[in-house]
Amino acid sequence: MKTLRLLLGDQLNIKHPWFKETNDDVIYCLFEMRQETDYVLHHIQKVIGFFAAMRQFAEDIKTKGHNVVYYMINDKENTQELTKNLNQLIQKHNIQHFEYQYPDEYRLDKQLKDFCKELDIESRVISSHHFYTERDDVKNFFEGKKQYLMETFYRDMRINHDILMQNGQPEGGKWNYDKNNRNKWNGDVTIPAYKYFKNNVDEVVKDIEKAKIKTFGNFATKTFAYPITRKQSLEQLKFFCEELLQHFGDYQDAMHTDEAYLFHSRLSFAMNLKLISPKDVVKTVENYYSSHHKSVDISQVEGFIRQIIGWREYMRGMYWALMPKFKKDNALKHKNKLASFYWDADTKMNCLKHSIQNSLDNGYAHHIQRLMITGNYALLTQTDPDEVDDWYLGIYVDAVEWVQLPNTRGMSQFADGGKIATKPYVSSGSYINKMSNYCGSCYYSKTKKTGDKACPFNSLYWNFLDDHRKTLSDNHRMTMMYSLLDKMKPKDLEALKEKAQHIIEHQSSY
Repeated sequence: MKTLRLLLGDQLNIKHPWFKETNDDVIYCLFEMRQETDYVLHHIQKVIGFFAAMRQFAEDIKTKGHNVVYYMINDKENTQELTKNLNQLIQKHNIQHFEYQYPDEYRLDKQLKDFCKELDIESRVISSHHFYTERDDVKNFFEGKKQYLMETFYRDMRINHDILMQNGQPEGGKWNYDKNNRNKWNGDVTIPAYKYFKNNVDEVVKDIEKAKIKTFGNFATKTFAYPITRKQSLEQLKFFCEELLQHFGDYQDAMHTDEAYLFHSRLSFAMNLKLISPKDVVKTVENYYSSHHKSVDISQVEGFIRQIIGWREYMRGMYWALMPKFKKDNALKHKNKLASFYWDADTKMNCLKHSIQNSLDNGYAHHIQRLMITGNYALLTQTDPDEVDDWYLGIYVDAVEWVQLPNTRGMSQFADGGKIATKPYVSSGSYINKMSNYCGSCYYSKTKKTGDKACPFNSLYWNFLDDHRKTLSDNHRMTMMYSLLDKMKPKDLEALKEKAQHIIEHQSSY
């Protein structure tokens, strides 16, 4: 029976059971398509990275003896649509059986389900064999519970998978060392030179230009710096363990004008394309800690592993639990336009300028830059979450909807009304100053609330709380801030609200 097996651009798992044995009657197919490059405006490095990794993966499985059909973006046979390409190959090769792995995006899942309903040949869908959990595990875990607390799920994951556990108890005596992970980096601890991969992507770039794919962002180095193979991913993981892990936890929330990555692993692109699995990553980090516990503190290791088995698995589960309604949630009814400087970093606000410029230059920003700088500002200016979603999905090389959407619409924009985050992640300029050196060289003053030189985050923060008092004042985590708001003199609040409204209406001048 001739079988066609589809591989999507984020299913590049060379360790998948499909590849254990070769079979002349099995054909694997991968497509570069306008369907995927055009549904949202993407960063140039994201398109380059996906195409480069896909092309290398196709070569790798060919080398192992597998039959592969690969459509490049400009190939004449390429219809630029997934189902049309599949139908074309089914007819051309007299395919009798079609198989695919569960997609991690709802739109592709639906597209392939609908496609298989119309097929007059047998079809089958199987696991991608990547995650610790299955799609519905998080939903089932929280069934009957009032809140979807990630910490509860995270502890259950630790126990079930015996990760950082000793005799049924958390290693080190604590489940969570988050309070140890909030240090500001001032250059006192040396950051090793980053590990960059010099992947030659000249042909990919030429093909993207020939296809006239519309992108944004910058690509100055002419080589793609993130891992595009499993071998490179393992090298990156080794570098992280040996050079960065010992300080990762301490500075994971820190931000600095001179550093794009600090002690972060830069593995998210590789992981989200499935070049390397979360089990690979966690096991390697655990093993390294076991043999280096005198030089690496448990707080560094737990902080990193929590991001993998807690945050990452939880977000994926929440995505499938809440879709498709989740994609349209707008609990705070925000409708403002995304500020124009998100596309060019042309702003006098130093924190936003650096975070956005870093994103434009590298297709990267770490979680606090995303959450407490770009996300915080978008939420405080009451931006339409649809616009925020599109920007986040497009600008980061690691952005795939299953992980981007719950982080943006849920955690960052509170558009789900609190299903994922127990309170809105908003702050004034004081938090930004606490975790970074952005404020020191900023045009605006972090302490001023009104006036020409006042930090915009300050007035926007109090305006946001006042505007959403009816929705948020009963939230126990917001009690202290609403208590302070209630003590504010009416004329002072009025001045803050006038300032905030001016910022919202004239964002491009700030």
